[in-house]
Amino acid sequence: MKEKKVYLTLQNGKVFEGRRFGAEGDVLGELVFTTGMTGYIETLTDPSYYGQIVIQTFPLIGNYGMILSDRESKRPYLSGYIVREYCEHPSNFRCEETIESYMKRTGVVGIYGVDTRELTKTVREAGVMNAVISSAPVTDLAAIGKYVIRDAVMQCTCKAPVTYNADGAKRKIVLWDFGAKENIVRELVRRGCDVVRVPAWYSAEEILALHPDGLMLTNGPGDPAENTGIIENIKKLAGRLPIFGICLGHQLFALAMGGKTKKMKYGHRGANQPVKELKTGTVYISSQNHGYEVIADSIRGAGELSFVNANDNTCEGVEYPDINAFTVQFHPEACAGPLDARDLFDRFMNMTDGGKKNA
Repeated sequence: MKEKKVYLTLQNGKVFEGRRFGAEGDVLGELVFTTGMTGYIETLTDPSYYGQIVIQTFPLIGNYGMILSDRESKRPYLSGYIVREYCEHPSNFRCEETIESYMKRTGVVGIYGVDTRELTKTVREAGVMNAVISSAPVTDLAAIGKYVIRDAVMQCTCKAPVTYNADGAKRKIVLWDFGAKENIVRELVRRGCDVVRVPAWYSAEEILALHPDGLMLTNGPGDPAENTGIIENIKKLAGRLPIFGICLGHQLFALAMGGKTKKMKYGHRGANQPVKELKTGTVYISSQNHGYEVIADSIRGAGELSFVNANDNTCEGVEYPDINAFTVQFHPEACAGPLDARDLFDRFMNMTDGGKKNA
């Protein structure tokens, strides 16, 4: 298996040679990189990577194997996976299988032995582009360039409502699933919430009929502006109940409030993104995974900018005090990643309790 050559052909014509691992097959996707030094289990299973071929910048991946309880979804959604080197013999008392056996079992096509440093620099300089992992170099670059990720949210949302009960639940939260990470559910249940996870195609009326104390807008993949139906339903819900939005949820809420979004050159993906809270000047290290941003100037009047990225000054959070809502671009549930911003869930709990301090 290690001797089987495989090629990564980029939209700009560059070709990288490596070795195949994981599942057999050829795949086409949007090429992105993530800088996380740990958390490859969460990366492999994060629905926000739907349609993408992911480069791990950290050179050795798989050293603690696969731990199924750490997954962010029941199956992978990414198109392909690129590493410099993967560990064939992991060492961890929680390890259940190797990364390669998991990828084979779940159909993830991988390539290793690639110069991921050069590859990452290529994406940083040229921007996100499409690529193909294949058994032979691809010469039809025009065909590679035509690939577009579409209907991503509807491919990743749950198929029917699911309820998660907390012991001694104090409140009910509706989690509007746009491709949610499981740890968002865990953080809410940990805080005494019964969580009702509903599909992305639920209407505002169906959500309100559940009589929730608050609404969570989750992360998810794809172009936020594509989700016109969801945006219209958010407009109907704004001001009707406390709302907390994360990542794609942050972008969708901004669009519903009249804001605008745009695609970034190469996005923010990793567990080391610094975000600055404007009110306090505090800088948090955050986990992120997104390729689109809310244009900060577009939300003036509708909301107040609350967080900015300390590297490039892009919008990382917005408060909407008049309608009892706030959103952030980064992941306060942060698995894997730093837990600096986990208290944003406590703030949401306080909002759902009518502004009373949580016991």
